[in-house]
Amino acid sequence: MKVCGALMLWMLCACSPSAPVKLGFLGGLSGRVSDFGEAGRNGTLLAVEDANAVGGINGHLIELMIGDDEQNAERAVAATKKMLAAKVAAIIGPMTSAMGEAMLPIATQAEIVVVSPTISATTLLAKDDMLFAVSPSVSKSATLSATYEYARGARRVAIVYDLSNRAYTVDWVNNFGKGFAAMGGSVVAEASFVSGDDASYSQAVKKLSGARPDLLSYVANAVDTVRLIQVSRNLGMTQSISASPWAATERLLEVGGRTVEGVTTPQYFNRHDSSAPYLKFATAFRKRFKQEPDFVSVAAYDATTAVISAMRQANGRPLKRALLENGSFQGLQEPWTFGPDGSAQRQIHMTVVRDGRYSSTP
Repeated sequence: MKVCGALMLWMLCACSPSAPVKLGFLGGLSGRVSDFGEAGRNGTLLAVEDANAVGGINGHLIELMIGDDEQNAERAVAATKKMLAAKVAAIIGPMTSAMGEAMLPIATQAEIVVVSPTISATTLLAKDDMLFAVSPSVSKSATLSATYEYARGARRVAIVYDLSNRAYTVDWVNNFGKGFAAMGGSVVAEASFVSGDDASYSQAVKKLSGARPDLLSYVANAVDTVRLIQVSRNLGMTQSISASPWAATERLLEVGGRTVEGVTTPQYFNRHDSSAPYLKFATAFRKRFKQEPDFVSVAAYDATTAVISAMRQANGRPLKRALLENGSFQGLQEPWTFGPDGSAQRQIHMTVVRDGRYSSTP
């Protein structure tokens, strides 16, 4: 009878009091999505260190194995295989849906749990595999964004999306368009680009200009969203701009400056949270990494603590079952649970960039 990897590791730990528990982290630590990868890694590191400070997992310290997928499918697969060979109990990550598509078949075959802080593509969540997603689904966030933009007067939207993360971006376009049309709006133009291909940014935005949209929607990472906004403004396009949650990191504000004022995006992260757990985390994060925490680092911390909590309470159960059966997890900012398909049940809200900060919309 086949025993899953997490249970085998649990049995090994029970027999060897000094044996560490190995966890993996997989994310893009280089290239144009490195803000996601670095924030995820840093949040994961703090969670592991906090757990080890109180004895790890039932007396076994945690070792973290870090892999860089470079936002490249082949690298994601290679890093996953390396972690499986090292017998990790679970993998935190990857940070984009495209990398999830690449590595999930391997992890599922090996029966290793994958808990992603930021994967949210609907197509990946609707499967009975080893994926758990800490961020709300694309269908939920895109529909909220469409509803909000229609309510504030938008009727004709033009959308540009990144082909390098199709699992996420195409899903966002489809769900936003469906929600917008259901209220009476219409998607009047769509265009795509490839991250890092300089010519494709201008080509994509130029395709929108003749469609007379009253809203521009950009579905890309933070750096590319800024680039798209700059191109559209240089072309004289003054429409309001909506972005997907993928862009809503601190990098958007740092790189965009005044260019991103007024950009709206849905989020579940509260940057103004004054609760003791979050303030403790934020203080430690700033001291350790010399930067502000964002939704990615908080999601990574929550993902890692959920895995650690489930392993502490597994009592011989496979980790997948423990995550589904343990009920609510106390996150840094709110309690949340995994639904039957492994997707997080969390509240989201709309934000707008005002005076260089993300602020809640009225």
